[in-house]
Amino acid sequence: MDGSQGGIDEAPLEPAAVRRFLSDNPQFLTGDDGLLGELGLKVAQGNVVDFGPAALARVHAAHQREASQRQQIEETARANFSAQAQTHGAVVDLLDARNHTDLARRVDELAQQRFGLAAGVIALETEAHPPAGWRMLVEGQVDMILGGPQRLARMGFSPTALGLFGDQGEAIKSMAMVRMAIWEPSRQGLLAFGSPDPEGFTEDMGTELVAFLARVVERTAERWPVL
Repeated sequence: MDGSQGGIDEAPLEPAAVRRFLSDNPQFLTGDDGLLGELGLKVAQGNVVDFGPAALARVHAAHQREASQRQQIEETARANFSAQAQTHGAVVDLLDARNHTDLARRVDELAQQRFGLAAGVIALETEAHPPAGWRMLVEGQVDMILGGPQRLARMGFSPTALGLFGDQGEAIKSMAMVRMAIWEPSRQGLLAFGSPDPEGFTEDMGTELVAFLARVVERTAERWPVL
């Protein structure tokens, strides 16, 4: 004998082969208490393998994930409902404006009091003075602030928009801005809200509610002619 039998390489076990072996020899698993213990299993009545702690741990983990996801959905729904309710209240406030100056004041007040922001402003491209309380922009400045003539809104932080907020500009860390077209022939304008929180407005946020407020400001401003 050359002693080569002791050096024969063993082929790696395949999962399918292990499954077939356990199916053909169930007593190999059910009769080995030590192996069952290492696997966190035990044999229940009727010679059925009970997964015990291992199974319970998986069920508990799945339940925790489900509870966490449900909580996130509920929190998002509550936040959306609150934002919509505040927006509806803001619309009523805006519709009560008596003139352009009062409208600008109401925009700033609702930004601070209803939404907890730093400021809300109305800006208008004009060669003359805009209505009192409105910010003056030069022609083409709305496109520059929003990032192009095709963009209707912009969320996040834009250094070029800090001038909209005047003395409060240093406190603004994020903005929500929506293009407006007011009167006939239309004049380009902006409705802008500034937040002191860098995460107050982010690029991935939807613009629907802010755009809705911009449409309300447009229609309200058109009640009175611009001088």
